[in-house]
Amino acid sequence: MAMVRATCPDCGDVEISTDDVQVRVCVDTSSGSYSFWCPGCDLRVAKRAEPAVVHLLVSSGAPLTMWRLPAELTEARSGPPLTHDDLLAFHQLLATDGWLARVAAMLDRRGAGS
Repeated sequence: MAMVRATCPDCGDVEISTDDVQVRVCVDTSSGSYSFWCPGCDLRVAKRAEPAVVHLLVSSGAPLTMWRLPAELTEARSGPPLTHDDLLAFHQLLATDGWLARVAAMLDRRGAGS
């Protein structure tokens, strides 16, 4: 177990074990980050990490998690973007009895018209 120095926005520089660091790399963008619980203030700290920092942390024993962007980001979009009014109307709909049947009926009507 290696010790590394990291920076907490509240406490400044702190020393932590590589066992206490979680390294994450996005498979799709190759962007990296790491996070840790600050031993001084118990705040969860997350920071971006350049490839050299990722390599250093992982080679020192920090666990690495690879993740992917959600598939929804690559799906085709159609129609106008949602507005605040749309979101409020949907929120109010969810507060009513039978909301699921109403949403299903709206989707059926939309599907019939396409």
